[in-house]
Amino acid sequence: MEDKTIIDETIKILRLGGIILYPTDTIWGLGCDATNQEAVTRLMALKKRNDSRGFIILVDLPARIPSYVVDIPEMAWDLIELSDKPLTLVFDKGKNLAPSVYGEKGTIAIRVTRSKFCHQLISRFGRPIVSTSANICGSPFPENFEAIPQEIVSGVDYVVPKIIDTESTGKPSSIIALGKGNQIRIIRE
Repeated sequence: MEDKTIIDETIKILRLGGIILYPTDTIWGLGCDATNQEAVTRLMALKKRNDSRGFIILVDLPARIPSYVVDIPEMAWDLIELSDKPLTLVFDKGKNLAPSVYGEKGTIAIRVTRSKFCHQLISRFGRPIVSTSANICGSPFPENFEAIPQEIVSGVDYVVPKIIDTESTGKPSSIIALGKGNQIRIIRE
């Protein structure tokens, strides 16, 4: 199956409010349209997650961040440009996304994907997608496709073929929270 066909099928599922299982630049993840609350609610049910931590969203380009963040500290651009590995930034206040994507206090976690597949998918889809580990809440994250629980695999609407997975590191991204006055807090290295 060609990449274009896989991307077309994935977009079709996302537009219908479906949940996908897909390789990212970090680990295999569960995803959905980050602007569709019904899809996010289904994703939470699949993960058996009912907390208010919010989710990471993936965008294809740094230029998309202002569409989903109220105030972007200048240092965010430097961190994105200088990071040598996948980096998720947590901003104080998000906008234009499904309510359950935000953290407790309205924060939003965003990563500019480094995956060619994810970049093409998001660029063509035209909206950010949720990126959360392909596991039941509280369980260890899967380092590869084979480690994903069958309950997760059978609970999604589309599984991106494994042949696309050429860039996953098997490790989650670093996470840095950005605050006012150029404050930073490292959440995960």
